[in-house]
Amino acid sequence: MSETITEAVKSKYGSVATSGLSSKHDGVHAVAEAFGYSPEELASIPAEANMGLSCGNPTAFATLKLGEVVVDLGSGGGLDVLLAARKVGPTGRAIGIDMTPEMIALARSNATKSGLTNIEYHLASIDQLPLPDSSVDCVISNCVINLAPDKPAVFREIARVLKPGGRLAVSDIALKQELPAELGNDLMAYIGCIAGAIMIDDYQRGLRDAGFSQVEIIDSGADLNAYSKVENQSLCCPPPPTSTSGLNVVESACCTPTPGPASVVDEALHARLGELLRRYDVNSFAASVKVFAVKA
Repeated sequence: MSETITEAVKSKYGSVATSGLSSKHDGVHAVAEAFGYSPEELASIPAEANMGLSCGNPTAFATLKLGEVVVDLGSGGGLDVLLAARKVGPTGRAIGIDMTPEMIALARSNATKSGLTNIEYHLASIDQLPLPDSSVDCVISNCVINLAPDKPAVFREIARVLKPGGRLAVSDIALKQELPAELGNDLMAYIGCIAGAIMIDDYQRGLRDAGFSQVEIIDSGADLNAYSKVENQSLCCPPPPTSTSGLNVVESACCTPTPGPASVVDEALHARLGELLRRYDVNSFAASVKVFAVKA
């Protein structure tokens, strides 16, 4: 089951990386602003670094300082790495980790466009970080830990690479109550950061079990229906879902050619998520949360 999920996540996010979605699309820009990015922040980085995949802005509450080493788990197109790199300055380092080759290629391209030289990226999964023990000041992540099938392993890896007293500052999706079966068993809802989320209490317990103290998980109050705004960029409709390994799977959608680079986008992710958001008030079940913890 976990291999099915992992391969589906890699496939769909690989498609998003090559889709052409960016801050140049009004819906994508609106999602980023809805989850806490200022127009100035979005204007300071290449438009392609933002693809409307965030559920918060971890750099806004990570209190990054000059000279620090910060690691972004599931760095995507480099949105948060680019913002973090400016905050830690040339004497610091911003490191991105992503398991999708297409995202790594896009992020490296965006780093080159930005002119920043204190950035590096690694192709790896977030439960097996290619970093030494006690080498990092701060770990950030944005709507990615919910995608990991083995969350306790992710929490242990974060604790391993953080220096004593190092901190975790994460934006993520967590559950306030159990999901309806249709949402909980839908692979596109998993890939869309909803079905893979865990209860807030379980999130706190997992971090404490991994050796963290001062664990705080705060509901940001952001409207998860903001994701439906990205569907305004949709070019196609997903086919009916079929069942694989107990999960409802939506295969790649057909695309209707339209002008511009977004004409090649695989729309299954945003279209299916938009469909589910129309059926359910996801805010009743899940929340965009700010997660903060300190390595004891």
